[in-house]
Amino acid sequence: MNLSVNYQFNSLEDYLTSRPLDVDGMLDDGWGAVFPVKGREIEAAILFIDIAGFSRRTYDLSPTETLIFVNNFFSWITAEGLRGKPGIVDKYIGDEMMLVFSEDFGSEDPLGDALVTARWMAERDVLAFCPHIGISMGQVVVGYVGTPLKYSCSVFGRPVSVASRCCGIPSEHAKSIFLPAEIWGKKNLNDYFKPRIVKHPKQGEIECEVPWEVAPPRRVQLKNLPDLDVVEIHSNLMHMPMCGADDRAKLAFEGLKKEGSYRPRRYPFEPQYKKLNREAEVKSSDGNTPN
Repeated sequence: MNLSVNYQFNSLEDYLTSRPLDVDGMLDDGWGAVFPVKGREIEAAILFIDIAGFSRRTYDLSPTETLIFVNNFFSWITAEGLRGKPGIVDKYIGDEMMLVFSEDFGSEDPLGDALVTARWMAERDVLAFCPHIGISMGQVVVGYVGTPLKYSCSVFGRPVSVASRCCGIPSEHAKSIFLPAEIWGKKNLNDYFKPRIVKHPKQGEIECEVPWEVAPPRRVQLKNLPDLDVVEIHSNLMHMPMCGADDRAKLAFEGLKKEGSYRPRRYPFEPQYKKLNREAEVKSSDGNTPN
């Protein structure tokens, strides 16, 4: 009996603290110190998603604008893709996000949930992040990582590496989801990607065509991994926003400055204190009010 089905875990640590561990021991690091090995093995689907052209798109942004840009991305994909799904955010890595789906977390079909989540992340991309998405599935371990001084919880195993590499496969299509061909097998896209139903003022409910296709399997080279046969689920659906995510970050930063939420300041004992004071004095002498 699966006791996790009706319980929504908020984090991997939430899950680990509520279940017995499969491994719970101490090992020597080879230099006389010990480190813990604590975790629980599960079957899971792993999803990686990142921003297309992140370095190029943030090159002309200030550090705070880049922070806004990245947090806007994470907030958007969580709201539009993960909402209502039994997935757990494993980690944020720069502009990349890792999600985990498992029956242990309440998912009846982990791969299906990962695919549907990926679909809505890409299809509702109103700010044109144009994310790269990679998915894999298999046996992983949810474990504590770090030391007693500082630790977190994460997922480890081959599916994690494969999903991460699939996320980085280039594509000629606007939207793409890559996963190993052996995992896709002979599955039918219609079983996962259902038509959207929209309400028309005169015609009532209308069933929209699913703008996705499945390409034949092809072999690709993966960094530091053996070559892999993958399937690409792709779409050429494009979003042409009046204001893209990078421009939105610039506008948001200006808004923060106007409302007084951006006020760089340092204590006298901090190295940059004198520099900021000099900049403020220059602005004041020019007749400008310092932020």
